[in-house]
Amino acid sequence: MRSRVRRNYTYQSMRDEREIGLYWYSALWKIVRPILVCFASVVVVIGLCMGLWQNVYDTYIAPVDEQDREEIPFVVESGQSLSRVSRNLEQAGLLRSSTVFKYYCDFAGWGQKIQAGSYTLNKAMTMEEIADQLTRGDGNPLVRNITMIPGWSVEDLAAKLVSSGVLESPDTFLSLCRSGEAFSDYYYIADVLATKNAGNRKYVLEGYLAANTYEIYTSATEEDIIRRLLSQTERAFPADEQDRAEEMGMTMDQVLTLASLIEKEAKEADFAKVSAVFHNRLEAGMKLESDVTVHYVTGVRRMSLTGSDLSVSSPYNTYQVSGLPLGPICSPSQAAIEAALSPDPTMVAEKYLYFCAKDPESGELYFSRTLQEHEMAVSVYRPLWEAWDQERGISQ
Repeated sequence: MRSRVRRNYTYQSMRDEREIGLYWYSALWKIVRPILVCFASVVVVIGLCMGLWQNVYDTYIAPVDEQDREEIPFVVESGQSLSRVSRNLEQAGLLRSSTVFKYYCDFAGWGQKIQAGSYTLNKAMTMEEIADQLTRGDGNPLVRNITMIPGWSVEDLAAKLVSSGVLESPDTFLSLCRSGEAFSDYYYIADVLATKNAGNRKYVLEGYLAANTYEIYTSATEEDIIRRLLSQTERAFPADEQDRAEEMGMTMDQVLTLASLIEKEAKEADFAKVSAVFHNRLEAGMKLESDVTVHYVTGVRRMSLTGSDLSVSSPYNTYQVSGLPLGPICSPSQAAIEAALSPDPTMVAEKYLYFCAKDPESGELYFSRTLQEHEMAVSVYRPLWEAWDQERGISQ
């Protein structure tokens, strides 16, 4: 039989045990209590935040109706601001808040990327889905960009418009540019039409379709496109340059004609020098003898001109006619126009009268004062011209 050990408690031992036990539980509670309070507070805050977020989401951010996928047409017009697009989306019932959508797009860096076009959206789409579609331009575009590159002719632009799908055929476009009569409300075109030989021009509008990039509606007609380009001509030839032309005794048409030759003959670094040579030759009563005017007539860019090239009968062939050709041969850049009005003063003073191409690939030019010096340069560089023509299959 196991004996029991009986512990004898005294009053003092029982008191000590109770005090020690209470101390232990009290110390533990002091540690646990703030942890429990903090945890409870976090739970409450999270609950409040989730409730607040859910309220904000339901009120401002959520799709208008997640079950409604009926297609709604929506159009972004060219030039519309993000604020306007946002308001239109809300008015169409596609957003809960235009303000939140605007800030969302700004924060995401999409504010400047929304593209004009005709879109199909629905009320089940999120803000992100709507913004993504509008910035990717998945709709049918209302506008497109066309570019008239400096040095391009009317025919170059027409070919580009057709290859880009803007026009089905170049015929109407070229016909309008050839006569120019539909655009006589532009004073500079009226001035051209009033000249004696306007009817002999290859294209009345040649040189007047200002080189630039333009945004046009996809529904634009040939006349709409031409008017869009003509409207920029005055900007390319501002009032101060018109004043300068008058001081030099030149008309706007003469400046654009000279600038078009400069544009085709040289790179921009040599524009003012080529201008000086042409001005000196005009002053001396010499023919300009510019190869690019022959290229404009024949449609072939041959570096080494043949006798038949030089003798082709045309009011544009400056080997045959004195002074400037009948009109511009391309659309000149602003830099070429400025060079036509401001030839290199040193080369003007030193009476430079000639230039020729060096290596056709580099576009560098060699300038000469005398015919003897020029003929020597031609003998040096002609083999390079002939090789360039041969490589491109251009027969002599």
